[in-house]
Amino acid sequence: MGYTIPILLDAGHEVYGIDNFWKYGELKHSFDSHPRFHFVQGDAKDVKLLRSIVFDHKIEIFVAAAAIIGGISMFHKLAYFLLAENERITCAAFDVCVEAHQAGFLEKVVVISSSMVYESAETFPSKESDLPACPPPRSTYGFQKLACEYFAKGAFEQHGLAYTIIRPFNAVGIGERRAKTDAEVLSGNVKLAMSHVVPDLVQKILKGQKPLHILGGGQQRRHYTYAGDLAQGIATCLTHPKALNQDFNISTAAGHSVLELAEIIWKKILGPETAFEYVSDTPFEYDVQMRVPCVDKAREVLGVECKTSLESALDEV
Repeated sequence: MGYTIPILLDAGHEVYGIDNFWKYGELKHSFDSHPRFHFVQGDAKDVKLLRSIVFDHKIEIFVAAAAIIGGISMFHKLAYFLLAENERITCAAFDVCVEAHQAGFLEKVVVISSSMVYESAETFPSKESDLPACPPPRSTYGFQKLACEYFAKGAFEQHGLAYTIIRPFNAVGIGERRAKTDAEVLSGNVKLAMSHVVPDLVQKILKGQKPLHILGGGQQRRHYTYAGDLAQGIATCLTHPKALNQDFNISTAAGHSVLELAEIIWKKILGPETAFEYVSDTPFEYDVQMRVPCVDKAREVLGVECKTSLESALDEV
């Protein structure tokens, strides 16, 4: 949410945040001292703490963004922990949100879901309307993200609590760093903490790996979306009246293979005159081959378009 919070503050909103710094340790942001930003260090599973924040400040929109998240290696290493811990976080959030809605002041909950709900998709580009017929995600992370969406729909069905579901696709931006739980693994001749594909590729190239080691054949297709564009989309979803009780894919319309991404990064770091060289390593089990969204609904309903090119997004990284 580091890109989204400044947009909300600039729009005049009071923003309350909670984080226990589990993943990276303590972080500092440019907006920390903003008079309308209020930070509480604590655990998002702590129902008593959440209730005090929501009720004391009469929160009108609750953004359910807290989650244990990481790269593909974490999906395997912490499969049970991801499912169990994220379910506890989700339960705490929705219990408090339902109470606050019944008290008459909380208007809606915004769920930051994931493109991983489309992990087993068979239709491309994947529309929001395709999801009910899509096979369930194979990874515990993707499955739990889908469960978050059902929490929102269930709270609306039983309690009338309005919602908006947002599915961001493959964010590219600053702020990614080594998590406290990451263990170093050997990728070719380079040790690194496997996280997300862009920082991993950047690290390996900067450390002089040649040929570059890529997981699998490199044909895995993703829509790498500039985090600033995602933030604008999320901010729009929070308050747009047509976002009420709807779900949206927020993504660039442009897709790239991992191999194309790697070559772009290679050329940016080493220069266009350096011939691109790579070899393929054994991929992880949950390395989805196609994650391709349809972005028509977000554009047509909300006017949201993620237009920043991959090359421009990488320049910021």
